[in-house]
Amino acid sequence: MTTRAGFAALIGEPNAGKSTLLNRMVGAKVSIVTHKVQTTRARIRGVALEGESQIVFVDTPGLFRPRRRLDRAMVAAAWGGAADADVVLLLIEAHRGITEGVAAILDSLTEKAESRRIALAINKIDRVEAPALLGLSQEMNARFPFVETFMISAERGHGVDDLRRWIAGEMPEGPWLYPEDQIADLPMRMIAAEMTREKLTLRLHQELPYELTVETEGWEERKDGSARIDQVVYVARDGHKGIVLGKKGETIKAVSTAARAEIAAFLDRKVHLFLTVKVRPNWLEEAERYSEMGLDFREGDT
Repeated sequence: MTTRAGFAALIGEPNAGKSTLLNRMVGAKVSIVTHKVQTTRARIRGVALEGESQIVFVDTPGLFRPRRRLDRAMVAAAWGGAADADVVLLLIEAHRGITEGVAAILDSLTEKAESRRIALAINKIDRVEAPALLGLSQEMNARFPFVETFMISAERGHGVDDLRRWIAGEMPEGPWLYPEDQIADLPMRMIAAEMTREKLTLRLHQELPYELTVETEGWEERKDGSARIDQVVYVARDGHKGIVLGKKGETIKAVSTAARAEIAAFLDRKVHLFLTVKVRPNWLEEAERYSEMGLDFREGDT
């Protein structure tokens, strides 16, 4: 029996559907999925099995024009994820076509492509008519020599099985990199923090786009099989603390309830979750915060 194992990087603009595709491929929720752009901060690896192949997916932060240190570190992480991969998959949205951002990514791919196998996945195909899809595919392939093009809907699962089978066949021969039952190489502490951050993001909508991060400070395994998890929500300003807490603590209570339920379902056991909100005005400039997010602080230097 010949086994295969390797890395597949998902790149694209923010909100192109990379996290949704990763979760669909892996069959579990390992990457934060919200309607907000730039929610994936670290390179999250999900592990999928297809036949005798083990595919380690690298879900990179969305590629965009960076303005702040955090933005620059995220974009560096995205290209770093692509550089380490055996296969790179560029994901674009069918209904948006070749945006300014997609054109910039194509230019960068031309510079960084080397001998790597790069495929195109046109996502959200249910939003456009077939002739428009064909035209978009032809135009993209005229701009860059993709080895394959796939039409998919990550949300509905259309075309995803064919894509996974192709990626599996592209993996180099070799032993599996992770145990058969492992679906992510992120520490559980970080996955739990991401789940809480997702609930905050969904609850607060436009109020706190990026000035907020969540860290798991404590994790205690209890004798009854449950886990006590202590997390800190860091915000940049005093005014933000009130927003996160909400009137009479209603917001943080709702977030805690939703996050606890999701973490417990993921772990398949009871969880006691305790959230604290702290103000750290300069957390966006603290190297330690970046390490917790799996980012390189130095990559944010101009």
